[in-house]
Amino acid sequence: MIQQAFMKQLGSRVALAFVSVLATTASAAAVAAAATPAPRHAATANVTANAAAKAAANSAAKSPAYPLASAVDTSTPARLIESAANAMISELEAHRPEYRKDPSRLYRLVDEILLPNFDVDYSARLVLGKNWTAATAEQRQRFIKAFYGSLLNNYSDALIEFTGDRIRMLQTPFDPAAVNATVRTEVKRSNGQKVPVSYSMRRTPQGWKAWDVVIEGISYVKSFREDFGSEISQKGLEAVIQRMEAQIMAKKKA
Repeated sequence: MIQQAFMKQLGSRVALAFVSVLATTASAAAVAAAATPAPRHAATANVTANAAAKAAANSAAKSPAYPLASAVDTSTPARLIESAANAMISELEAHRPEYRKDPSRLYRLVDEILLPNFDVDYSARLVLGKNWTAATAEQRQRFIKAFYGSLLNNYSDALIEFTGDRIRMLQTPFDPAAVNATVRTEVKRSNGQKVPVSYSMRRTPQGWKAWDVVIEGISYVKSFREDFGSEISQKGLEAVIQRMEAQIMAKKKA
């Protein structure tokens, strides 16, 4: 199937692109230059420094907490990606061995920093397509939770190993009055090949959020919709949700 073959082909870089909307380190400052001219680099440096300081504070805490979420700026698409990247990278680089040992800690980090900035409900509705209308309210919520959970389970290892040098931000025009935007990036594979990755963003009452990732011209929303649509046609929505829920439970017990 399209989605399965494509995700397998691009491996951890694609997985990361979907799960995290995580784009770059301090080099992302150039993306929003048109929107915020002179102070941009200083602001980026401050965000990075603050994120590193908070990550160090977390290290001393007995139980992990993630105040880094407060560093995420949703005011523009580029700022969202840049600030989320700074927060995530600082935390991962400071505590990578701990995250390898305890994947549940990574889930909490993603829940705190990344999930609020990805429009999971909107994406899930598009992925289900016509099946969304036929689904009950309970099935919709279970699908959203299971969809997100299965992605985390499948690609958490790739996220743990992520480093900021794999993605380069590309200049992206931005209209302050727009309600939709695209942030363009370039992802470097382990073999050095560069892959274009774009993030589809939408303005919400809570600020900008990502809802789709397009890799080499292929939309993850469209790809998942084709795969899920085929499986739902054969087995029914409830069976598909139960399958994902069972896989998530099995992963937790492993």
